Formats: sequence, C-alpha cells, structure tokens
Amino acid sequence: MNSYTITTTINKPYDETVAAVREALGDQGFGVLTEIDLKASLKEKLDVDIDPQVILGACRPPLAYEAIQAEPSIAALLPCNVVVRALDHETTLVEAFDPDAMMGLADNPALRKIASDAKERLGAAFAALDNTQ
Repeated sequence: MNSYTITTTINKPYDETVAAVREALGDQGFGVLTEIDLKASLKEKLDVDIDPQVILGACRPPLAYEAIQAEPSIAALLPCNVVVRALDHETTLVEAFDPDAMMGLADNPALRKIASDAKERLGAAFAALDNTQ
C-alpha cells in the first residue's frame, strides 16, 4: 500500500466490484460526480490497451462544503478519487486518496476533523466491500 492511498482487494470481477463500490460509497453519503473510464480513454487517445480501470469522483456534499469553508483552495483536491482496477478476471483493487495525506498538502487545523470524517467513511465503505466477498 502506498502512503497516500487506502486500498482493498476484492475477490470479485471488475464489473461487480464497480457496482459494489458505488453502493458502498452511497451508503456512506458519497455521490459519484464524475467517472473516467481509463481503459476507454487511453485506447481512444493513445491506442493503448490497459486492464479495466475507472476513476470515480466521489463527493459527500456536507464534507466538501465544510472543507471549502475552512480552506477554499482545497477545492483543487475535490472530488475524492476512488479507483477501481481489475487485477485479473476475479480480483479487483479498490483504492482512494487517503484524506490524512491531504493534511500534508494543506496545513489547516480545521481540515483535520473533515479529513478524519472522510477517512472514516471511506474506510467503512471499503470494509463493507470486504464483507461482500
């Protein structure tokens, strides 16, 4: 695991995991604002092939609003990117930028509580994914 991400590996196919991630994020109050299909984008732009991979731009509006009130420039780090990547036909990696790592980028004590809340909710979503295996 990288020091800037939180990760879990799911023993489910990619498509099932993407659906489960959306549901788990929703259960924690996150909506998916953006979706980037990296496999399709890189094929279109560079004519290269990679394993299925998507970036889901997740946002929990109350946390985003609170963070922007504390530090307007934090908007550059929003939404929270959650990556779902196929490792093989039956195994999928899910990872997200660790909100605690954000604290190394923004030295604002008011953001610590918000980052802690976001990390707790992402952790709960990832734990829910682990429980569906």
